[in-house]
Amino acid sequence: MAPSDGAGGWDDVRVLVVEDESRLAALLVQVLTEEGWSASAVYDGASGLAAVRAGGVDVVVLDWMLPDLEGPAVLQRLRAEGHAVPVLMLTARTALEDRVAALDVGADDHLAKPFEVAELLARLRALHRRANPSVVAAQRAGDLVVDPQTRRAFRGPTEVVLTAREFDILALLLREAGRTVTRYRILDEVWDGDTDIASNVIDVHVGRLRGKIDGPFGRNAVQTLRGVGYRLDPAGG
Repeated sequence: MAPSDGAGGWDDVRVLVVEDESRLAALLVQVLTEEGWSASAVYDGASGLAAVRAGGVDVVVLDWMLPDLEGPAVLQRLRAEGHAVPVLMLTARTALEDRVAALDVGADDHLAKPFEVAELLARLRALHRRANPSVVAAQRAGDLVVDPQTRRAFRGPTEVVLTAREFDILALLLREAGRTVTRYRILDEVWDGDTDIASNVIDVHVGRLRGKIDGPFGRNAVQTLRGVGYRLDPAGG
């Protein structure tokens, strides 16, 4: 069961901070610990990569600019290896193309520096909630199967590795298979309303999702209804 929001209820949630500014890293670990999280920090990309590979990490706060191996490179390797741990990318870059680049390599959310600690904590809580849903039965459309409990997705016997955001979009579309899901609903349920509907962030994630569950299998399950939203073919495409 996911812990409740608030101090004292997150002590079993392990947060890894990957940040080369030692003072900021120490501050984040201190704040997270005071809020009841279990937090630790490493200071370069290679150490962050090794820590996630070793297991025992529930959420990652990953800085973009790191010595030896930058955040996007770390994330690219983790996703290529099948690690679906939720990742919040910290970046001083605020241009749209930089935000899209972070999402393209597998970030589940991003936060621009400087930021308010309260917003960081809220985003981490949202990421963890989405990664740990209540127990529900597996859902399917044709040979496309999603198990919300284990957060695994399959095309027939083949497992499809998805990021936390991609999984949440797919689970929502599958729950509403055959019906149109508006961009506003995706924004509200997957992003908690915390992004700009005018941006192409949703489109980027849906495009990446389609590239994983449809393209390699010659299917067309996720359909775009221009100006409205998306629909998942109940037959699985």
